[in-house]
Amino acid sequence: MFDIGFTELVLIAVIALVVIGPKRLPETLRFVGLWVGRIKRGLARAYKEIDQELGLDEVRRQLHNEEVLRSIEEHKRKLEADIRNSLTTDNDTAPPAANEGSASTEPTDSENQPTPSASTTDNKNG
Repeated sequence: MFDIGFTELVLIAVIALVVIGPKRLPETLRFVGLWVGRIKRGLARAYKEIDQELGLDEVRRQLHNEEVLRSIEEHKRKLEADIRNSLTTDNDTAPPAANEGSASTEPTDSENQPTPSASTTDNKNG
């Protein structure tokens, strides 16, 4: 707020020392400190009362909640679009048998192979 640097503070302290004098300077600084503290507390109370009167906390909370809801709705729309896109992509690339829902009736490789009988295994051993 006020842009007071170290050099400005030193200058104010030297002027106060010269004007007030070394004997009264400590009690004057205490007095000024007390009044500055009272003013700060009074302003803080006034700001708090104004804030409560206007209901700014509630308005801030409501705005935050609306922002969160908008964000959730946006994410929901994106997810729904992604799901629709993936479903349409899966349906376009799926084989025709999978789309019809019918299973293949052709025998598998394990069903086509003959099982060894007991006579063939005896001939090999003996």
